[in-house]
Amino acid sequence: MKKIHLLLIKAFIRPFAVTFFIVMFILLMFFLFKYVDDLIGKGFEWYVIAELMMYASASNVAMALPLAILLSSIMTFGNLGENYELVAIKSAGVSLRKAMQPLLVLIVGLAVASFFFSDYMLPKANLKYGSLLWDVRNKKLSFLIKPGVFNNSIPNYSMRVERKGEGAIDSLYGIMIYDHSSSNGVPQIIMAEKGKMSKTSDGNYMVLNLVNGVRYQEAASNNGSYNPRQTLTRMRFKQTEVKFDFSSFKDMTRTQEENFKNNAPMLNRKELLHRKDSLSKGLDSVNKALQKSAQYYFKQSSYVKGYTKVKTQPTVIKGSVLNVIPKNQQSQAVQNAYDQVDALRQTIGGQLPEYEFRTKEIQRAQIEYQRKYTLAVSCLLLFFIGAPLGAIIRKGGLGLPVVIAVIFFLFYHIISTVAEKSAKEGSLDPIFGMWMAVIILTPIGVFLTYKATVDSALFDIDYYKQLVLGLFKKKKKDLG
Repeated sequence: MKKIHLLLIKAFIRPFAVTFFIVMFILLMFFLFKYVDDLIGKGFEWYVIAELMMYASASNVAMALPLAILLSSIMTFGNLGENYELVAIKSAGVSLRKAMQPLLVLIVGLAVASFFFSDYMLPKANLKYGSLLWDVRNKKLSFLIKPGVFNNSIPNYSMRVERKGEGAIDSLYGIMIYDHSSSNGVPQIIMAEKGKMSKTSDGNYMVLNLVNGVRYQEAASNNGSYNPRQTLTRMRFKQTEVKFDFSSFKDMTRTQEENFKNNAPMLNRKELLHRKDSLSKGLDSVNKALQKSAQYYFKQSSYVKGYTKVKTQPTVIKGSVLNVIPKNQQSQAVQNAYDQVDALRQTIGGQLPEYEFRTKEIQRAQIEYQRKYTLAVSCLLLFFIGAPLGAIIRKGGLGLPVVIAVIFFLFYHIISTVAEKSAKEGSLDPIFGMWMAVIILTPIGVFLTYKATVDSALFDIDYYKQLVLGLFKKKKKDLG
């Protein structure tokens, strides 16, 4: 390999690795901010959160990889241009196109790797991520008591405290407990001035030691009817304890991953094609059922003789249809028509949710199938935008290159997001929606590559100043 090619690859790999991990870190922080309420206060072990973040990182590769390629390519060629190394390379007889060839091979390798990653690794990571996130979000809340609010986290109990002890979260004041654990269906009410929480050694029970309180208990009636002479028992205590079953808050039950297997992001290309075919066959069955139902209601009908299979020649009725019906039978005919239309509407309305569900699932399968390819193509596209931009602006570092990279990536991301959303809603064809950003930005990449190969001063401010001054001088000369 030529020394120039080795130099370019080394100059590219370092900023690529740095920017990729920085973008991944930022996206992980967004993930934590989004799900912080589902992760904090539930007693998860550290490895559960680490596992969830690892699976979330896999799903963020689709955004981090193209952005890292765009930013690192701008920084690489910007540094070469700023240090006049790009000029030295061209003076040695190596054109910009030849200088980009080793990096192009590297980017193609990354694009191919991203394709296989999105087809084999990403569906498995999405499956584990989706099932684990479901379990995390639906795990029972830990017994986190908030003052002034009734807490129903513990089964068969409802608890409220006025305030907590300052500096000691296990000290409670103004306690009211509704105990619904009795088999007779009548709750007990326990009120105490203060209390203190503690756990048993095995961690399966929480013990609440109460001080200076009263317990109210109402006896249940024999026949379940209201009895004005119902017995009410009131017991005062100096100290007592209430034991809560805490075992349901100890561990998290994992859901079977097969329950999430039918989601489109968790399938590879072969499985997506199979799912699309099965959904299409089901959709055809729904269409045939709707057609048969509609044909039943649109049979030839007579308001006198009822339904008949006799075929007659169609006749043209001028004016209102009711004019051909005797007046004494018009109201009955209108009522029959209304009932028939209402029955047809209910029949179609009953099948409509199934039709819409299958249609949307087919669109999602097509979208995810195209996503396997758009990730790889976007890596190539953004390289052909970033490398010429770096050669044109001739600025390295994390200043102007970062600004330009973010602007182009936001432009690409907004187009792809809006088009994908429109495709999911059915406004756009799924194939066209997933490739819209690539279609729009490809001419920009071709234009920038051409300008860079001909050493165009596209972002040179001095060039535009001289151009404007030349126009003014020419106009002044013509007037003189």
